[in-house]
Amino acid sequence: MKKGKNRWLLPEGIEELLPAQAARLEQLRRELLDLYRSWGYELILPPFIEYLDSLLTGTGHDLDLQTFKLIDQLSGRLLGLRADMTPQAARIDAHRLQREAPTRLCYLGTVLHTLPDGFAGSRSPLQVGAELFGHAGAESDVEVLELMVATLTLTGVEDVYIDLGHVGIYRGLARDAGLDAGQEAILFDALQRKAIPEILDFLAQLEISTSQRERLAGLATLNGDAEVLQAAELLLEGSGEPARAALDNLKRIAALAQRRLPGVSLHFDLAELRGYQFHTGVVFAAFVADRGQEVARGGRYDEIGKVFGRARPATGFSTDLRSLMQLGSRDWPAGPGAILAPAEEDAALAETVKVLRAQGEVVVQQLPGQQGTHAEMNCRRMLRWSGSAWVVENLS
Repeated sequence: MKKGKNRWLLPEGIEELLPAQAARLEQLRRELLDLYRSWGYELILPPFIEYLDSLLTGTGHDLDLQTFKLIDQLSGRLLGLRADMTPQAARIDAHRLQREAPTRLCYLGTVLHTLPDGFAGSRSPLQVGAELFGHAGAESDVEVLELMVATLTLTGVEDVYIDLGHVGIYRGLARDAGLDAGQEAILFDALQRKAIPEILDFLAQLEISTSQRERLAGLATLNGDAEVLQAAELLLEGSGEPARAALDNLKRIAALAQRRLPGVSLHFDLAELRGYQFHTGVVFAAFVADRGQEVARGGRYDEIGKVFGRARPATGFSTDLRSLMQLGSRDWPAGPGAILAPAEEDAALAETVKVLRAQGEVVVQQLPGQQGTHAEMNCRRMLRWSGSAWVVENLS
């Protein structure tokens, strides 16, 4: 490439929005924040850059790989550009707010990933989400799930189904079988791929009981509608209390979700362990037809705030607003267009422009000697002198 050529190119996975797209995104942003406020979720604005050890608290290896890192020239410490705002919300709840009551926080801002993530392949998603701290029951998980569905509905995303799982079931079975960290990781990877022959071969090499082997292998087959939960109950007979308690929790969440979201299809997958190193309980994701990757995700992640001085139960969800805007089927009316005001120094004209803008109209002042057409300025009306007043007329 010759020097000075193609300076307009952006890095791969980094996007910009033109005026029409930006206007739609801003409209969605305002509506979503109003929605969250109506549910009691308070807006926070965490910093774009923090000390790395704070950003990666409790988030596991995956987020470490997605985080851009640099050295702070003032302190010499390692900094990170946020790849997820959830740990920041946990820090604010634990260290800054320190409330006893349940705390509901929401956020909306750009995050940066080292590699493309999500179906849109972006490295700079506009992350929007909500977190609920201070309540450990199924009701808070379902509230967050409801709010995630409401987010998708507002942005016009249709034909949504929810995938539900629970990391506590696999974690409990792995502990019951006495798997070490390495064995647990190998089996975890095979379960994510639902590689049943590989799972069976691996389990056959372990010194565990037949029933323990059957329970771990059976997770890969437990996916489908609500009947999966009944099959899981049979599979987990004889297992330790942690796995059975996790299943009971998932059943409670499913029952509440079915009542509160009767129009949403629920799918269960007990081998789906997204965010395994981060989550501690239920995990869920939203999918739409013809999209292989989730469009929103969430789950429970208790006690992440412990390193900030205060462990609290926590649950939440997040998504990429740019992706939702692309997926959504909302109609965006063109509107009446802006009003073009002529380039004249006239007190009556200036007062008319002031009044129109106060009424919510967009008025563009023409500049002397300017070039181009009124259409390029999105002006479909113009102020003209009627002989007694400035009036708005349509432009042909």
